[in-house]
Amino acid sequence: MSRLPTGQENAGVNRFGHSASLSTVQSNTASQVAARLDPYKSSNRLISDVRRTFCLFVTFDLLFVGLLWIIELNVDGGIICSLNNEVIHYDFHSSYFDIFLLAVFRFLMLVFAYALCRLQHWWVIAITTAVTSAFLIAKVIISKLLVKGSAFAYLLPIISFILAWIETWFLDFKVLPQEAKDENRVFTVSDVSEHAPLILPGPLSDGQFYSPPESVVDSEEGNDTEYPAH
Repeated sequence: MSRLPTGQENAGVNRFGHSASLSTVQSNTASQVAARLDPYKSSNRLISDVRRTFCLFVTFDLLFVGLLWIIELNVDGGIICSLNNEVIHYDFHSSYFDIFLLAVFRFLMLVFAYALCRLQHWWVIAITTAVTSAFLIAKVIISKLLVKGSAFAYLLPIISFILAWIETWFLDFKVLPQEAKDENRVFTVSDVSEHAPLILPGPLSDGQFYSPPESVVDSEEGNDTEYPAH
């Protein structure tokens, strides 16, 4: 039974070994790209961390304004009597109840738009901030809250105004740019995962590993040179 020369055997081993290594590299590259892509895909499906922080701040806005309003109710002669005066007998000139309702309006609008519907535009918060600013300015100018001399006459309008504009700044400069950057990163990683196998070198041909057998004539000349005939 004839046997291949040693050079050809080594070439065959090298060829199959190189093909196996290329397939291993391709599978490792695909798995690494998929591992990098999975977190971005999952974060794109769920609500992002920065949007969750924004929704928590909107909730804080409602709770903080509500807490200040409850404190104000307890200050002015008890909570039951104050609720009767500010809610049942509501008066725009002397009641703080509308400032609390304004915080409820911001909470419902922003949570529905940016948490439930996951809106990626600023028009909803622009409406809530514009309505809040216009109402508070009119409240301070027209109402008689400042005549009372109470600290809540200054505190509640100022806190509501500041919180509304902080929400606008946070959404416009943090939430929307960060989510746009994450979305572009997902597209980039997806494009790399699609084209990664194409840039790897293909399996080499048999001719690239072919090693010709040693020549008999060369070996005889080498023997004559090493051992000259006497």
